[in-house]
Amino acid sequence: MAAVLCVGLTTLDVTQRVTDFPAPGEKVRSLSAHLAPGGPAAGAARAVAALGGSAALLTALGADALGEFVRAALEPVQVTAVEGTTPVSMVVVRDADGERTVVSRNASVPVEAPDLSDLLAAADVVLLDGHHDGLVIPVAQQAKAAGLPVVLDAGSWKPVLDHLLPLVDVAACASGFERSAAEVHSYGVPLVVRTNGPAPVTWSWNGSTGEVPVAAVQVEDTNGAGDVWHGAYAYALASGADPIAAIGFASQAAAVRVGAVGDWVEELARWQDSRSGSKSC
Repeated sequence: MAAVLCVGLTTLDVTQRVTDFPAPGEKVRSLSAHLAPGGPAAGAARAVAALGGSAALLTALGADALGEFVRAALEPVQVTAVEGTTPVSMVVVRDADGERTVVSRNASVPVEAPDLSDLLAAADVVLLDGHHDGLVIPVAQQAKAAGLPVVLDAGSWKPVLDHLLPLVDVAACASGFERSAAEVHSYGVPLVVRTNGPAPVTWSWNGSTGEVPVAAVQVEDTNGAGDVWHGAYAYALASGADPIAAIGFASQAAAVRVGAVGDWVEELARWQDSRSGSKSC
């Protein structure tokens, strides 16, 4: 079974679906509301598990009711959580086009990595999101030393990336990531990928460049689409896929996510079951 270790941020997402975003000072009634684990690393780990992989998550959670809820909701992901806080993200999704706006505290408390031996020994691929410096740096260092592929979810520039990028094999960048492919390559990263929403995904590897088309889809909810993309990409690599071929698979999985309303895990699992010809439970 393809095994991915996801390292970084976990949040509790409180999502409200609305007809339109409220104006300043305005109160609006939501169409629906739900709670679910969020954050780049946690979202990616949930995607790996939904696709049938072995998903492990190294993160920080508070020793409180919020942390307990998130940990329980992450099943069947194997969670290793150091003591920290459980950030809460307030997500508002516009019903007409699935666009979302997010307010989040993210990682605010320094944390220290536990013994990583067992986690790394069980992994085929390591996926990092750049949050929790005390976790991602030692994981990247030890994964590199062990010869494990290291994938970075590069959503936005963070100071830790100066130290992290030289340890990365694939930097999968969001459209708004503040560094060019050439700048990322200058750190020694072999493969740089950039997602561009509904536009083709571009890549640069060993002097070659290219793009992979993204299928058109009815967009219902864009929240966490990038997290699913990164989790699916890491899962594909762990399954033995070519790094460029894995881009297409990841984009298909992200399309399933944006086409789902609310929590998307069951929909992604059904999609994967349909691809393999098996029956969804």
